[in-house]
Amino acid sequence: MWDNPQEKYPELQPILHQHKDEQGSLITILQKAQALYGYLPLSLLEHIARATGVKPAKVYGVASFYAQFRLTPIGKYLILLCEGTACHVNGAKAIEGALMEELGVPAGGTTTDGLFTLNSVACLGCCSLSPVMMINGETYGGLTPEKARKIIRALREAAA
Repeated sequence: MWDNPQEKYPELQPILHQHKDEQGSLITILQKAQALYGYLPLSLLEHIARATGVKPAKVYGVASFYAQFRLTPIGKYLILLCEGTACHVNGAKAIEGALMEELGVPAGGTTTDGLFTLNSVACLGCCSLSPVMMINGETYGGLTPEKARKIIRALREAAA
């Protein structure tokens, strides 16, 4: 534990100050903290609890309840695989299997090299491109298991 948490999370201090007197600002603070640090480590949640006077269990409960919050770091490339109806009907499960095999991680996992995180989402809103995935905001549609593998291999090669 840090003696002075402000030293560990200095970028968070203006956000905490800005929202210090706002009732119901916990989600906003968590969103901004995640934007700063990429995820919400336990020590950061504890710091937010102390700074806001909200019980640590409540802060953790909110952070773990909402899907938008991450409690572990994500990879350099965040893969969002659509599992909506159109994608499901057009083979999203086969794409997911190919990605899990290619990456060596289960859905929700991050590769040991920290390069990729694979997440499934309910819908990306790109039904006409199904099956579809987004990687760091770029959309890849009309996927097949082999096409998905090639995309991952190209990104891995580019990162090397």
